[in-house]
Amino acid sequence: MNSIDLFVKNWASKNVMTPINHHDITELEAKLNAFLPDSYKYLISTYGLVHTPNVLTRICDLGSDVSEVQDFLSLEDVSSLSALYEMSGMPKGHILFASDCKGNMFCFKHSDCVSKQKDIPVWFFDHDLRTVTKVTDSFTLWLTQFNEL
Repeated sequence: MNSIDLFVKNWASKNVMTPINHHDITELEAKLNAFLPDSYKYLISTYGLVHTPNVLTRICDLGSDVSEVQDFLSLEDVSSLSALYEMSGMPKGHILFASDCKGNMFCFKHSDCVSKQKDIPVWFFDHDLRTVTKVTDSFTLWLTQFNEL
């Protein structure tokens, strides 16, 4: 999980993060009726909820077209915001896990979470356009793009 560790080292704010208990992650998966990818579970169970305020600055400085991530959602928000965003226009069938600074969300497709997998694609929900587009083929590759900035 080197790219995940490097992402946290490069981008996480200096605030103390609390790793999330495996039992709590299992409870969320049961609530969602889904299996979250191992790569994502590694991040939150090893480091906790990562806050990355400097990603936006770096993306702007470089003029990059990468959509910045700012906050990883709490487990409660993963469940509640996924439902709330669907009620407000997001296409059904997505599990939100992180946000940018503008209210857009990064998510997994629920259909990709029907079985246990090491890694799955990351999708981006644009709340203004109400569209979901594929960002990368895996969560690890998604984090790697930030490491390459």
